Amino acid sequence: MEDILEVYCLAYDPSRPLVCMDEQPVQLLKETRVPVPAAPGRLARHDYEYERNGTANIFLFTEPLGAWRHLEVTGHRTTLDWAKQIQWLLDDPYSDVEMVRLVMDNLNTHGIGSLYAAFPPEEARRLAKRLEIHYTPKHGSWLNIAEIELSAFTRQCLARRMPDQATLAREAAAWEQARNAGQKGVDWRFTTQDARIKLKNLYPQFQA
Repeated sequence: MEDILEVYCLAYDPSRPLVCMDEQPVQLLKETRVPVPAAPGRLARHDYEYERNGTANIFLFTEPLGAWRHLEVTGHRTTLDWAKQIQWLLDDPYSDVEMVRLVMDNLNTHGIGSLYAAFPPEEARRLAKRLEIHYTPKHGSWLNIAEIELSAFTRQCLARRMPDQATLAREAAAWEQARNAGQKGVDWRFTTQDARIKLKNLYPQFQA
């Protein structure tokens, strides 16, 4: 936990930007009847029945100090999917930086081994050399700022049924564009000192 909090307190370094990453599955649900649109004095109406249409996955990257985030909708959340997202991150928006400090949870697909499973050794090594990974602790995913962004997206866009992956991708792209244009940032104030006081029950107890 303190490792993550210390990283959040580092001064902005354009050659080593801090990026937080998280992912979330989404169930795709189709309407079985045409919804009745809202009208003056009447809310929109949706039938309670729906048709399951599979699932999708959302990858989210955000640079808190840059007020930037990107969402990518995929059909799966496999080792290969994660590795391709990391390749895109390093070769597209951060192609000109020395190193990316990456904060994420310790899911089994989130690791250097996934790069070697997805790419030839030379390519995997090239990508791995430009990553400085910081894992959130077990039961500590709330420390990941990307989870805050995903929560905002869920509240603002997923409170209605998404019938298919294409619709979800359009909604995600529109939300990303609006939020980036508004320069929405994160004012993180929880420090290591706060953790040692407020979460002291999580620290080992030493007897004098």
